Amino acid sequence: MGNVPASFEKALVLMKEAGIRTDALGSLYMSEPWGEGVDGMFYNQAVQVSTGLDISQLLTTLKTIESGLGRKHRPGVVESRPLDIDILFYDDSIVSEPGLQVPHPRLHLRNFALAALMDIAPDHIHPVFGKTVRQLLLESADTLSVKRLDAPVSHENSAI
Repeated sequence: MGNVPASFEKALVLMKEAGIRTDALGSLYMSEPWGEGVDGMFYNQAVQVSTGLDISQLLTTLKTIESGLGRKHRPGVVESRPLDIDILFYDDSIVSEPGLQVPHPRLHLRNFALAALMDIAPDHIHPVFGKTVRQLLLESADTLSVKRLDAPVSHENSAI
């Protein structure tokens, strides 16, 4: 919702201020909404980061950034929102805790996330399925449209 590129850029700045370094920044994508009862198009971008934060601290920091940019957290409700930051992978870790599952439990079902990941980590192996991001996208049954809006941005050319 709102000015998507500006929101994404502000999130990257806030992440940097929190000690989260951007290592790779993919293209911006537009996709049909995934889930029932959701209207409008969604925008996605994959970012590879480095941080000294453990995964729980990272999640808390990202949720704080979302809230600071206008996200209202309503568990179980799928709706349009100003910003939604997900942890898709955390190295090769597999985490299953209340409120945190990594790799993202529906990543392999969502072309919008897989297409965005192709820009920054096409050969990353999903630690549960043992397949690369590229393989997961090729095998995906998702039929929703995903459109790249710009070319991938190298870290050196980004504002971070």
